[in-house]
Amino acid sequence: MASTRVDGDGYAYAELYWLPLGAGGARCVRFNGRLFEAITARHQHRRAQDLYHSALQVQFAGNRYVIEMAPVWSLNTPERGVVCQGAVGLPWLGRSRLFRYEVRCWRDGVIPDLAEAVASPQRLSTDPALAHRLLELTPTFPTATWGRDELHCGDMWNSNSLISWLLARSGHHPEFVEVPPRGRAPGWSAGLVVAARQDAAAPIAEAPVP
Repeated sequence: MASTRVDGDGYAYAELYWLPLGAGGARCVRFNGRLFEAITARHQHRRAQDLYHSALQVQFAGNRYVIEMAPVWSLNTPERGVVCQGAVGLPWLGRSRLFRYEVRCWRDGVIPDLAEAVASPQRLSTDPALAHRLLELTPTFPTATWGRDELHCGDMWNSNSLISWLLARSGHHPEFVEVPPRGRAPGWSAGLVVAARQDAAAPIAEAPVP
């Protein structure tokens, strides 16, 4: 796909990165993820797969942004583009920063453990309008409780829900996104379900009177 310039201020694009769950030496996260997947796979009568967390990098009007969901305590950088927060595990636990997540739309930001990304980056678009829409939508993400299915989607709400929701609502094509071989992205379908509901509920503009 050819790159599209934005008024001489640089290229516009959106790229997706897949990070292995527990990348960067987070042994506890990796162990719990593998345990969860082993139990889930056994219940669903299938083989266990590798679990992945997704993040976006967006270039627009000469600026680069990182869009990602992560625990509040995972970075000490004061300015990291936080646009909204939600609870982890149970709603009341969100009173403590130990059980809160944050959604970042971080100008000139970094994706921690980017060096461990698999089958990445995946270029999703080079349309300035789509890139701008991603940035506009990020602060409006529904901050349901991480790890639960409060919105009754049939899947947990997590960082992958953020990315799939953004792609669906911004006019991208999340159905073309490829998870790494032998991998799985829990929460991805939840974002798509909520996006479809919101699109269906959106008012239809009336045709102009001739």
